Amino acid sequence: MSTVKRKSRREKAAETRVRMVEAALEVFGESGYSGTRMADIATRAGVAVQTLYFTFHTKPELLQACYEHAVLGPDKVPPMATPEIRAAFTARSGRAALRSFVEGNTRITARAAAIDEVARAASHEPEALEVRRHSEELRRDGYRTVVLHVGERFGLRAGLDVESATDLLLTLAGGATYLSLRSYGWSDDRYAEWLADLLAVQLLRRPGRAT
Repeated sequence: MSTVKRKSRREKAAETRVRMVEAALEVFGESGYSGTRMADIATRAGVAVQTLYFTFHTKPELLQACYEHAVLGPDKVPPMATPEIRAAFTARSGRAALRSFVEGNTRITARAAAIDEVARAASHEPEALEVRRHSEELRRDGYRTVVLHVGERFGLRAGLDVESATDLLLTLAGGATYLSLRSYGWSDDRYAEWLADLLAVQLLRRPGRAT
C-alpha cells in the first residue's frame, strides 16, 4: 500500500513564498508599482497580509524577490550558469557565441521584462528605482563578461571598446526592445534570430558563420 509523503514545514513555506511572488508579479503587472497594495497581493496569493509582511517586510523587498524569481526561473539557475550562456564561452565563432548568449538571454528576458518595465515606470518611487538600478548593475556585469570574452576571442568591431559594446548589448538585448517587438506579434524565436544577427553586425570585427 503506497503512502503519500507529507510535505515538511520548510517545503510548505517555500511553496507559499513562490505563490506570493507569483501573485505579486501578476498584481504589479496589472496595477503598476505605485498602484499595488500589499493587501492586494496577499488576497491574490490566498494568504493573510501579515504572512506577506512577515516574509518580505516591505514592498521594495517583494519587488526584489520578483526580479530574482523572474531572472533565475523555476530551477533557480543564475544567468551565467544556464547551458546556453555557458555555451557562448566554448563557441568556435563570434556569431555562434552571440547566438548562444541570445538563446539563453531570451528565455530570461521573457520572464523578467514585464517586472522590469513595472519598476522602470515607477519614476516617483525611489525605492523601486533602486531595486531596478541594482538589477541593471548585475545585468551589466554579466553582459560585460560576455563582451570581454567575445572581444578577446574574436575581436570587437573597429572603434568599439568594451564599455560601449556593453552599452549596445544592454540596449539591444533589454526588456524594452523585447516587449516592443512582442507587441508587434514577433515570436521569441524570431526575436532571437533577429537579435543574434544584429549583434554580430554591431559587435563583431568579422562576423563569421555559426558553427
